Amino acid sequence: MTPAILIHGPTASGKTALAIEVARRLGGEVINADSMQVYRDLQVISARPTEEEMDGVKHHLFGHVNAAERYSTGEWLEEVRATIRNLELRGKRAVLVGGTGLYLLAMTRGLSNIPPVPDDVRADVRAIADAEGADGLRARLAPVDPEVADRLGTGDRQRLARAYEVYLATGKPLSDFQRNRQPPVLQENEWMGVALTPPRAKLYQKIDRRFEGMLMQGAMEEARQLIKRDLDPELPAMKAHGMPWLAAFARGEITAEFAAENAKRDTRRYAKRQFTWIGRQFPFWPRIPSPEPEDRLRVILALYREIDRPVEADYS
Repeated sequence: MTPAILIHGPTASGKTALAIEVARRLGGEVINADSMQVYRDLQVISARPTEEEMDGVKHHLFGHVNAAERYSTGEWLEEVRATIRNLELRGKRAVLVGGTGLYLLAMTRGLSNIPPVPDDVRADVRAIADAEGADGLRARLAPVDPEVADRLGTGDRQRLARAYEVYLATGKPLSDFQRNRQPPVLQENEWMGVALTPPRAKLYQKIDRRFEGMLMQGAMEEARQLIKRDLDPELPAMKAHGMPWLAAFARGEITAEFAAENAKRDTRRYAKRQFTWIGRQFPFWPRIPSPEPEDRLRVILALYREIDRPVEADYS
């Protein structure tokens, strides 16, 4: 099997442009590994690449899911498995790119086989979270799943809620499922991964500028269209970065300036968590701190030469 290339990094770090150029140089195609870019309704808000940006390089698993769906990591794994198999049959290299670390972790280490959580259980846990906050969730989770409760602490309300709803729905702690993972999509010799780690100050500035550009490109109209559909605010697509604040502005609850500043702040915080994820979950992935496209491309091509000799590509 031709080794796949996995490109991970925080939001706005330039992953998309790099993946397209890598695919072009190595005769590959790009596969999405971002949980928001799967939604067709979030072209602008998720910074999904446009046809112009794709520049003739074939892309897969972008914009193919309805925002009304609760698309899961398991569904993505099944689709990515089939996509990689198709590329292999056609002699194409797979270049996976995205900021959803869980996708890449599950693909290379396997995914816990957790049964679906019924909507009524999810609603009950949401009500508990609203009433008691993250501290209350952790207090409820600790006696039944101390391993996960200790690992998450009190600041991660979303994952605490997920762990507690899994216990309520199955009667088993989430940690039990995590210890019994499905086989990974890619074995160790079938992929190489790199993590983009640009200077944080410059990245945060870029995040702010990109959001301002999104507003000019139609992000507010995307938010308005989703609001008209009266979708569940707990759906993943409705929690895309900036979406809750844009929705609040569209409903007349806050000013445009307040919405923009808070959306930028939340996205910067998300980027900070992505840096932390890279450090904890991908400690051995080569880092590429340079923000320069030429430097990044040079590093990836050099790494790839080492695992896939000879490479029929122009490295000049």
